[in-house]
Amino acid sequence: MNKRLSRLRRAKRTRLNICRLEASRLSVHKTLQHMYAQITTPDGAKTVVCASTLDKDLREVLKKATGNVAAAKEVGKLIAKRAMDAGIRKVAFDRSGFAYHGRVKALADAAREIGLEF
Repeated sequence: MNKRLSRLRRAKRTRLNICRLEASRLSVHKTLQHMYAQITTPDGAKTVVCASTLDKDLREVLKKATGNVAAAKEVGKLIAKRAMDAGIRKVAFDRSGFAYHGRVKALADAAREIGLEF
């Protein structure tokens, strides 16, 4: 089994547990250059809010560096602000099988600072 399949297997297991909780899900995806985050409804049918390093709001702030911890913090702050505006306070964190350190942890910590609970 290669690295990608192992990550997807972990992600699937996490999503099944979150589905049982019936909570809104904050899912994170990272590539070498960008970070993406979205909050979906408890049944997973609809994306409520989303944020990424590709947003116009963040492109002006980040300039060139979009694949680092500072960019992940900005995405976390933006997703939390948008969630608060949409009336979402509590979510389940889905790290999509990625290890909880570095950019994933920075995004989660920044979202918690703004007021999201998970």
